Amino acid sequence: MDIQTLKKILQENGVVGAGGAGFPTYAKLDERAEIILMNCAECEPLLKLHRQLLTQHTEEILRAFDLIAQTVGAREAIIGIKEEYRTALEALHRHIDAYSNMRIHLLPGAYPMGDEVVLIYEATGRVIRPGGLPIEEGVAVFNVETIYNVYCALEKQEPVTDKLVTVVGEVERPVTVRVPLGASIARTVACAGELLVQEPGYLVGGPMMGNLCEADDVVTKTTNAIIVLDKAHSLVQKKNHNTAIDLKRAASACCQCRTCTDLCPRHALGHPIEPHKFMLSAANQDFQEMSVFLNTMFCSSCGLCEVYSCPQSLSPRTLITEYKAGLRKAGLKAPEDVKPASAEESREYRRVPEKRLAARLGLARYDVEAPLQENSFVEKHCPVRKVKILTGQHIGAPAVPVVKPGDRVRRGDVIARPGKGLSVSIHASIDGTVQKVEETYIIIAG
Repeated sequence: MDIQTLKKILQENGVVGAGGAGFPTYAKLDERAEIILMNCAECEPLLKLHRQLLTQHTEEILRAFDLIAQTVGAREAIIGIKEEYRTALEALHRHIDAYSNMRIHLLPGAYPMGDEVVLIYEATGRVIRPGGLPIEEGVAVFNVETIYNVYCALEKQEPVTDKLVTVVGEVERPVTVRVPLGASIARTVACAGELLVQEPGYLVGGPMMGNLCEADDVVTKTTNAIIVLDKAHSLVQKKNHNTAIDLKRAASACCQCRTCTDLCPRHALGHPIEPHKFMLSAANQDFQEMSVFLNTMFCSSCGLCEVYSCPQSLSPRTLITEYKAGLRKAGLKAPEDVKPASAEESREYRRVPEKRLAARLGLARYDVEAPLQENSFVEKHCPVRKVKILTGQHIGAPAVPVVKPGDRVRRGDVIARPGKGLSVSIHASIDGTVQKVEETYIIIAG
């Protein structure tokens, strides 16, 4: 298959990164890719879906992965997977010998091993420049569910209409379920049985980089997990930050110990991110050295600095996020052509073990089995009869609606075409009638 044909298929079937920012997958297909890398690192604690999916659909995923490698002309296809994922590794070893250009790279159980920049260095030894793209170093990265969606688009002619979501925390039976896109958070959580707390907080996306959401918010193509916690849980309280108070606490308590910088994964790879210097300058409103602020553009927002590293429980990541937004609003961009320093020799001794991180976050007791269940489970236990499908579930231009209220649609029908520029199609996730069409969303009721 030629690269343009594959790109068209993936764009029309709405395949985007199934996690993170949702980068349209067709745009990652590039003949400069010498190496393609499959991310099975489950970057966030408590997530299960990628290793589970790889275990259940190993052959299909490897077949699609190999096809991508052949299409872009990559000389090597690497599967980056944590060494403790034994069941998934056993499944891989049963099938991988059929692909001569494919190998497994074992990763340590540390956070944030799923960060693209960290993963690429671990698996290939290549360093992505600050603000750069992996393709500049001849690498393209795809996560497991994205590859499976490629398989479905190519061999089953099925567009992306649903999402695997791990539901854990204060629920009766933790589970990983496949739910229609646009299903509410509350309906998805219902698949895990009864809530075990009276005032739940819904942390969507993972405990480190996720955000608090409301029960009527919806599942998108990038929703990987919903962690249900009591609203009094320290992690929920941390997410409900007040920037003004965070800044005052930084001014009064930051002792410049530089632990936030020493444990920063991107800093350890030579990127010019120094959270301790940012905290000093931000707390004192000292703008003499603007590079301290501009270099925050290279922050991955992994969150280690504020929930693990800082002995004072300050909030570097939160404040950096606020300042980055302000810089962008003012029209400022990340410095260009910044070359990384050498990776620090000490980085392997400064990795943060995922189990220790989960314990520090107060989440260790929620790290339990969450078996993967397919569509029939949802239909039986928590059927979804109404969805609110967002038109902007991916980086780039939102899709443009092509339906109107009153239209009957079936699951898989196109309801929005790609917008101008970087964009993909959006499809109906259930059979039903279109109830409402807005620029940013479409509501369908079954």
